Amino acid sequence: MYHHSAGTAQPVAGSAGLLTGRFANSIEYQRCGWCGTAMYHRLLCPVCQGSDLRTERSEGVGTVRHSTIVHRNTPAARNVSLVELAEGFVVRGRVMGPPAGVHSGDRVRLSTAEDPVRGEPVFQPLDDACRAWT
Repeated sequence: MYHHSAGTAQPVAGSAGLLTGRFANSIEYQRCGWCGTAMYHRLLCPVCQGSDLRTERSEGVGTVRHSTIVHRNTPAARNVSLVELAEGFVVRGRVMGPPAGVHSGDRVRLSTAEDPVRGEPVFQPLDDACRAWT
């Protein structure tokens, strides 16, 4: 990720794509200037291999595409989810709540919290987390 200042691109030290401060509920991603593909943390566009990547901000609303429960290297089970955001890119993160309660298709929003160990984004469910099984 790059911070544009004085017409030159410079890497932001320690940044992981998450914004803090007044943009705490948004996430930065890249969009290809050639084909318009949205992506997260890439050096080249995965579609056209272009290097003209522009940084944009996502509102942080998306849908869980896949979720799995992980039991290793932690004292308690946790979920690891792939979330497709409305802008069209996929990011790996954690969804708050019981790990078994996260399902594909659940709508989520980026939380102000950040995973303290992995530095990944944390999402909170938008729909009722205790919905009945169908």
